[in-house]
Amino acid sequence: MHAVVIAAVMEKNGKFLIARRRKGDVMANKWELPGGKMEPGETPEACLRRELREEFGIEAEIGECVGSTDHDYRHLSIRLMAYRACHVSGEFAVLEHDEIRWVPPGELNRYDFSEADMPIIRKLAVQR
Repeated sequence: MHAVVIAAVMEKNGKFLIARRRKGDVMANKWELPGGKMEPGETPEACLRRELREEFGIEAEIGECVGSTDHDYRHLSIRLMAYRACHVSGEFAVLEHDEIRWVPPGELNRYDFSEADMPIIRKLAVQR
């Protein structure tokens, strides 16, 4: 059984939003596309809107799915589904992470991402 995790691919001025997991977390210091686990009865879009509100205090419009991947961690098996997300309102606050950054595609490979994110990150890194 996989946990379904929905991640946001947010782009602004040619840069993508990434977030570093906080210390004390199972995957502390790893960078990721922001998002979280889908709850029972929740759609991917509703999940991502909720997660972005909880993690950053923003409202977002959710677009198409840009890719998915399955990964088995020691502590959990997940299916990661990444969706385009567009910031609609609210000021970004770092509520659930240590740090967030807006990174150009060509620099994404400089960050230590969680393994499940890597196929999506590789896809984004070659975008022009």
